[in-house]
Amino acid sequence: MLAALTAALLALTVVVLGDFDSGSAGAQPTTPTVSASVGSTPAGQPLAPGFLGVSLEFSALHQYTGRDPRAVNPVLIQLLRALVPGQAPVLRIGGNSADTTWWPQRGLIPPGGVNYRLTEGWVQTTKALASALRAKLILGVNLAGGRPAVAAAEARALLGGIGRRYIQALEIGNEPDLYSVFPWYRDRRGRLFYARDHSYGLSDFISQFTRWRAALGKSTPVTGPAFAELNWLSGLGTFVSAEPGLKVVTIHRYPLHGCLNDKTSPSYASAANLLNDSSSSGLAQAIAPYVSQAHSQGVQFRLDEMNSASYASCLGRKGVSGTFASALWVLDTLFNLQNVGVDGVNIHSLPRAAYELFTFKYVRGHWQAFVHPEYYGMLMFAQAFPAGAQLVPVNVNPNGPVKVWATRAPDGKTRVVVINKDPTNSYQLQLQVAGMSGPAELERLQASSASATNGVTLGGQTFGDETTTGTLGGTRQTEPLVPLLGTYTFTVPAASAAMLSPSNGSGGGAP
Repeated sequence: MLAALTAALLALTVVVLGDFDSGSAGAQPTTPTVSASVGSTPAGQPLAPGFLGVSLEFSALHQYTGRDPRAVNPVLIQLLRALVPGQAPVLRIGGNSADTTWWPQRGLIPPGGVNYRLTEGWVQTTKALASALRAKLILGVNLAGGRPAVAAAEARALLGGIGRRYIQALEIGNEPDLYSVFPWYRDRRGRLFYARDHSYGLSDFISQFTRWRAALGKSTPVTGPAFAELNWLSGLGTFVSAEPGLKVVTIHRYPLHGCLNDKTSPSYASAANLLNDSSSSGLAQAIAPYVSQAHSQGVQFRLDEMNSASYASCLGRKGVSGTFASALWVLDTLFNLQNVGVDGVNIHSLPRAAYELFTFKYVRGHWQAFVHPEYYGMLMFAQAFPAGAQLVPVNVNPNGPVKVWATRAPDGKTRVVVINKDPTNSYQLQLQVAGMSGPAELERLQASSASATNGVTLGGQTFGDETTTGTLGGTRQTEPLVPLLGTYTFTVPAASAAMLSPSNGSGGGAP
């Protein structure tokens, strides 16, 4: 009898809420229903401090920090700090510029592809940024130039000028698996030059990595292999075995190709492909075996460069990379990556790129920033997944565009994130959370559509068209929810996300 009564009450709730969503008291419910249940026992590794970070380029760093080490852009500092509250962020500086940068040496001509000189001012500004954040830096050194001495000079300048306490590792080279695929530089006559010839392979790279590591010195912490594709990762175990003492391996992944013009390809940079599971769970599952391989050899695994569409010369794709779709993509992808054991992720940002996280201006002695949609997705992840928290198993029925993730923090607090990646349809969620049966609050991540490039809000707050503080403006808005017979019921609009957490004082830990 009690079971029948419960079913009837839940059915009545669905009808009432469905009528409300339709805007007509007499209309039939049109919003599809998804059911989800969150388990009671956390699983998997706790989220490591500094899990979520940002990746920048050597040659573009000053556009973010400014050139005065005594007055580093405070808006940038706050935006980076907010992604890892109470933690030391891991900031990676590298990308393509890692192999086009050097520390000038008297009497030496730089390698042909080098076009950026490090200076004492650059080093001091980077040190000031790291000091303000208490950051750990991953810094690229030149491998493409073919001269270990060039990398060794860079290493001495970086370690001595910035300080070892701020440097987690020096990343030797950038995407060496593409050295023979994409030109390194073009000379004045228009001739193309490659960093390595077509025969360059994994064994050649491993041999050179060992030479470069020796040139940098035994006490210098290094990382790699910084591959762009999966082909060479089959040799990850061989690489790690050849480099005893390595503490972390790094790779780079972009689910879509910004330069691809074939619209029928699943790698074509479109909003539909970005929101497809192949770009989030598919990306994570493809590297999962290599994460396990690294861990089995006692080494951490970090994606220290990732974003929506590989940039090469295309810098992502406008209308996709800088839209609200990228916020939903990055939110779901970060959960998926932590779920397969990845130890950290750095989202790449480059001025004027379609996937840039924030755009800065220096106006009348003050910094201003426009914060792009993708950053909002990163910020919701940071709120939902504090350091030390673990994922909690979730069952969703039916499987589809609605993704549900749950975390349990060290203080016992449970948070549930719901992501609707369907750009046109709303869904009604019926959610049961083990150990959580009291009042809760719902915080929403929203924009006008998946294609929106501004007007994003998180909990009703926004950075607006410009921020001079790096903090969300406006009054935080949440929706109170009281469960009916242990079930929280709410609607998730098309192309939006929401986070459910216990109301203050209502608990929410495991039973």
